[in-house]
Amino acid sequence: MIEKLREKSILFLHDVYKQYGDKVVLDDIDLAVAPGEIVTVVGPSGCGKTTLLRMILGQEFPTSGQMLINGNPVGLADSTRGIVYQKYSLFPHLNVLDNVLTGPKLSLPFFERGRHKQQLTDEAMYYLRKVNLAEHSNKFPHELSGGMRQRVAIAQSLIMKPKIILMDEPFGALDPGTRENMQVFLLELWEEFKMTFFFVTHDLEEAVFLGTRILVLSQYYTDDRGNGAGIPRGAKIVCDHALPKEAQSTSVKATQKFAELIQRIRKAGFDPEYQQHAKDFDLSHSDSFRTLREDQYTGN
Repeated sequence: MIEKLREKSILFLHDVYKQYGDKVVLDDIDLAVAPGEIVTVVGPSGCGKTTLLRMILGQEFPTSGQMLINGNPVGLADSTRGIVYQKYSLFPHLNVLDNVLTGPKLSLPFFERGRHKQQLTDEAMYYLRKVNLAEHSNKFPHELSGGMRQRVAIAQSLIMKPKIILMDEPFGALDPGTRENMQVFLLELWEEFKMTFFFVTHDLEEAVFLGTRILVLSQYYTDDRGNGAGIPRGAKIVCDHALPKEAQSTSVKATQKFAELIQRIRKAGFDPEYQQHAKDFDLSHSDSFRTLREDQYTGN
């Protein structure tokens, strides 16, 4: 099973640990992500969500374990992975068009940039039309709203045609109305391009609404190692749950089913009093797998 998952996955993690000194942050992470998924990731503060994202991006590396993108070992950050942060990654002295062109220009030798100028400009305008910003191509970041700046950042990622786009709280700084508009916009882009997204957020409603799959990363669990300050336990994926594979109306947020799922997720990952055993995790997604060491689960 693991070999089949490795072959079909765009992102594959197996037995991944991350440790800083004596502190274990991520504890035996197993994950297989198929192309075209929106994987939303939630968990309590300090559980390692951003650490996991930075490892996938290539800004940090696992202490042990296997991490692959399209079957190749994850190396330093490159164009296979796009990134959109909460703080806008725009150059204030460049207009919208030139901000989107920065990545493609830097990927070409200096002497070739002039020869490809029109082709690159046409491509940048194509993506600006897709994010509904073509008419603002000559504006500078300070002339744009927060939602518009994030759409420019998304266009910056799209034009590089990455295998996966990583998003770290991208809508966290937006007001509620703009945030919901950006959620709908992202789903529209996903339906058109079928990109693979790995989306970290603190907002459970956002995670359930956006994702085709939700991961709950948490340090609140137990296993056969027992409890106590001397147990070097880090966060695990305590829930891996499939969500609808098509974009939904925002009205779904008002349904009882939606609210009940959020409550189950909150209990599973955010309640320090709810110490479920590793063998009882909700790993119901069809691609979910787990390889616990014997000291974590003896089977007794």
